[in-house]
Amino acid sequence: MNQLKLFTTVLLLGCFLMACNPKKNTEHLICGVLKEADFKTTINEKETGLYELKNGDITMAVTNYGGRIVSLLAPDKNGELADVVLGFSSIDGYLNAHEVFYGTLVGRVGNRIAKGKFALNDIEYTLPINNDPNHLHGGPEGFHNQVWDVKSVTENSIVLSYFSKDGEMGYPGNLSVEVTYKLTPENEVQIDYRATTDQSTPVNLTNHAFFNLKGEANGTINDHLLTINADRFTAVDSTLIPLGENVPVEGTPFDFRKAKAIGADLSLQDENEQLKNGLGYDHNFALNKTKAGEMSWAVTVVEPKSGRKMEIFTEEPGIQFYGGNFMDGSDTGKYGKTFDFREAFALETQHFPDSPNQSAFPSIILNPGETYATTSIYKFSVITD
Repeated sequence: MNQLKLFTTVLLLGCFLMACNPKKNTEHLICGVLKEADFKTTINEKETGLYELKNGDITMAVTNYGGRIVSLLAPDKNGELADVVLGFSSIDGYLNAHEVFYGTLVGRVGNRIAKGKFALNDIEYTLPINNDPNHLHGGPEGFHNQVWDVKSVTENSIVLSYFSKDGEMGYPGNLSVEVTYKLTPENEVQIDYRATTDQSTPVNLTNHAFFNLKGEANGTINDHLLTINADRFTAVDSTLIPLGENVPVEGTPFDFRKAKAIGADLSLQDENEQLKNGLGYDHNFALNKTKAGEMSWAVTVVEPKSGRKMEIFTEEPGIQFYGGNFMDGSDTGKYGKTFDFREAFALETQHFPDSPNQSAFPSIILNPGETYATTSIYKFSVITD
């Protein structure tokens, strides 16, 4: 049995080394699961493709359709690889998906804007409603539904850009956006966001990867151990719009200051108003910071059985924790398995929800002559205990 296991491990490793060699014209990527040809098409007169990055012990595949992270291979404590990001094996998979935000870049404004309205410089702007009754993640034709330009690609990085025209999805100003994905030798996925505008406009960019540290569609995430460096979280109404303040996590199911299983307090959903409103966890956490804009530790997630560990560091003031509450098996991923209820989580670094309408929250308004610049890092390692 040990010989069989050794043979299987060697075979998979050999397949990985051959298939994950980041050469531009490689047909098969990640042991034949992803093929470049299945990501080549034209959307809105722009070409889409698939790009592979590798550094350290991790390998990532990215498509310029929505700037999505399609796949992310990370080793466990025994060196065995698993794909810890949910995604599809073709562009058609994304175009036909029930959930539209798998792995994507989100903008112009991530999270919700109440009733799709905000005022700026005495002008009221109306945005499309795509999360009734609110505007969500930039609207139905937000950055997730756009083909980004590929500015450059190396073995461990890709630079994507997008020009969002004045009036797109109701937002003012021509916005030039650039996002860099970079894998570091320390097994980090570093995401750098940059933007400039010719008119004052709200900007709140993030990435919407769905994670399962057991591997895509490999079971519940409720047994993952989660730590969030936040003394407060954003209380919301039944439509997930902030009630106007960040409230203490102490004494609530939202206290993740010490590691606990994601599902530890979900049994309280029927009696806790905030869990009711989110149908579980779908809330912003106000990260503990010594000063605004500093790069600091935000989150740690550990999957106990595999030993995989993910740490998040960010310059953003908040992070949205979503526990996969709306996943219902409607989508089937790149390994032929359905994405089921609470089998993935998202941790989106961000400014706070509905910020244009919440005067107490940090501003997300970008003005001409300013540069929006923020970085977030997702670091992968293992625990051996």
